[in-house]
Amino acid sequence: MTKTSEQTLELKLNWLRAAVLGANDGVVSVAGVVMGVAGAGADNLAILVAGVAALVAGAISMGGGEYVSVSAQRDTEIGHGRPRSEVTAAPWSAAIASLIAFFLSGLIPLIAITGPWGEFRILATVLSVFVALAITGFWAAKVGQASKRASVMRNVTVSILTMSIAYGIGALLGVTVL
Repeated sequence: MTKTSEQTLELKLNWLRAAVLGANDGVVSVAGVVMGVAGAGADNLAILVAGVAALVAGAISMGGGEYVSVSAQRDTEIGHGRPRSEVTAAPWSAAIASLIAFFLSGLIPLIAITGPWGEFRILATVLSVFVALAITGFWAAKVGQASKRASVMRNVTVSILTMSIAYGIGALLGVTVL
């Protein structure tokens, strides 16, 4: 592999890692927030407000976090003597990929839980999250030439735990005391 093709691969993997992390975190974080608020017995407006706040704050946080992290990586490589021309860390690329992926994927549970499903809104949210994470797990494994089954199972397991814990906490804390 030539130095140029290695650098191209590193850039691709940097973008892929940021996008997959952003997408997974968008789905799981927003689903966790809206499931927790729903578990507390909140109405659709409260769930929507909490979900939009989680969506916007999470996307900005993920983008900012990626920028800071990849900038630190780049600075460390340069500080340890790696020539600037060989440094492939791309902070803005990672930040934008993560921000967009978080925002777009976070819309999935938000739309599902505030949709016209009535008493089935929790089920609709859980199913939409499973499908979204199965797709991102499969896609990441395919691009990264890894085990698709392991990747999908890892994504779905994390989401089951997150949503269950968030819903349970919401249900425990959502009791009205007169």
